[in-house]
Amino acid sequence: MSRTTHEHATGQRAIVIGAGVAGLATSALLAKEGYRVTVIERIDTVGGRAGDLTVEDFPGFRWDTGPSWYLMPEAFDHFFRLLGTSSEEQLDLVDLTPAYRVFPEKHAPVDVPSGRAEAVAFFESIEPGAGQALEDYLDSASDAYDIALDRFLYTTFSSVKPLVHHDVRTRARRLAGLLTGSLQDFVNKRFRDTRLRQILTYPAVFLSSRPETTPALYHLMSHTDLVQGVKYPVGGFTSVVQAFHRLALEQGVEFRLDTEVTAITTDNGKATGVRVRTPEGAVEDIAADIVVSGADLHHTENHLLPAEQRTYPEKYFARRDPGIGTVLVMLGVKGQLPQLAHHNLLFSEDWSTDFAAVFDGPHDERPLGASQSIYVSMPSATEDGVAPPEHENIFVLVPVPAAETLGHGSLFRGEGSATVESIADAAIDQIATWADIPDLRERIVARHTVGPADFAERYNAWRGGSIGPAHTLKQSAFFRGKNISGKVDNLYYAGATTVPGVGVPMCLISAENVIKRLRGDTSPGALPEVGA
Repeated sequence: MSRTTHEHATGQRAIVIGAGVAGLATSALLAKEGYRVTVIERIDTVGGRAGDLTVEDFPGFRWDTGPSWYLMPEAFDHFFRLLGTSSEEQLDLVDLTPAYRVFPEKHAPVDVPSGRAEAVAFFESIEPGAGQALEDYLDSASDAYDIALDRFLYTTFSSVKPLVHHDVRTRARRLAGLLTGSLQDFVNKRFRDTRLRQILTYPAVFLSSRPETTPALYHLMSHTDLVQGVKYPVGGFTSVVQAFHRLALEQGVEFRLDTEVTAITTDNGKATGVRVRTPEGAVEDIAADIVVSGADLHHTENHLLPAEQRTYPEKYFARRDPGIGTVLVMLGVKGQLPQLAHHNLLFSEDWSTDFAAVFDGPHDERPLGASQSIYVSMPSATEDGVAPPEHENIFVLVPVPAAETLGHGSLFRGEGSATVESIADAAIDQIATWADIPDLRERIVARHTVGPADFAERYNAWRGGSIGPAHTLKQSAFFRGKNISGKVDNLYYAGATTVPGVGVPMCLISAENVIKRLRGDTSPGALPEVGA
């Protein structure tokens, strides 16, 4: 079934395109397998979209500019153990209480607790009978989560065995219903209160999707926040990226930053390496036995390969849902903001209009094409080192269409487009009103924005999407595509735009799936850990 590649890979050369989470993880695992690994990254730092920001105009602030929710901890635990270490050794994790605060439009804010018993009590306090309904819901979510881990995530779908396993066959009817029904309908049948419905369906946004097109199977996401709880890595996701980078370096991985891959070179239908543009502007060919692209799949296929070697050409993407774009707003605020928790969600009463604006485009009620259901992170509620004394650090994520035409933000260009800055202004005013911080705008001492055009330009993101293709039925599991080229031998894919999907944990799993593909391992489930 599977072979150990240490013997076969020793001395072989591997090129990894991109030093985002998937690239960092893949490079470390490849080096552990015995490959000589070089990572090529077009910008001057590692982490990709999981970046961070410090500024000279107001020293003392540090923002994560990408992921900020630490969920699905076992994916991190397993990855670290594959490399002979642990989450405890690499990260300083603290539990967040509350898990997050919700600001429902026209209602008082509510704190959502961590832990199953606490969540059940909270739901019951909002809607009589919802406590037992949540018990049943979480039973289902936990079961779906377990079967996903065992059969559908740590796999390349290169064999049908995971799909016909006894655990899947005994759940076949139920899984079919969860795959073909929507998350929105699944939740709405069980809960009446709008706030509870929104708490359970908002995870669709983190899947780059909308509740009405997200398969109900993804109710498993509620297992991660309501049962497992929400943690925070001290130092933010910057500390997580630093851990991945540190482990890759310990494995002997070489990094070439500020170096752009302009083509994947091939010979007789086989990848032979990459062509790069160096920081000095010179063109250089780097030979390799295998190439793994952690870059956006659309960019890899349609910009780095000639037309005749594209497994996923433009016509393939014409039928795909790019998911959401985002406008990001990083704010430094003078004074403390006890109105906000570490994680905050502002939920518009007009839920369907919010998602229509993101996925169907601007209209009369949302002329800017931006959602009013936004996410606000304030890590200074937990960590002292991210803002100067008596200041707060705020990160705002506003879902918008995946459309480069919305423009750039101010962070990389010095001045943001009128549309992006208007969306940022509207979000600031919304937070001020909904969270009862009337002088918020006057207290802002630092402000930086990022728009969809920045994602397209800086990360080669298809259509300026910020997370990755939406997790609709046609873009989930084996429908999402393969992590190997169908036309170029020795070319593999990792990251949020391939299987198993979006998010930092999924990127870690995608790295492991590259190793399984190289080993010829068609089994479901995670690889054995060091010492296991």
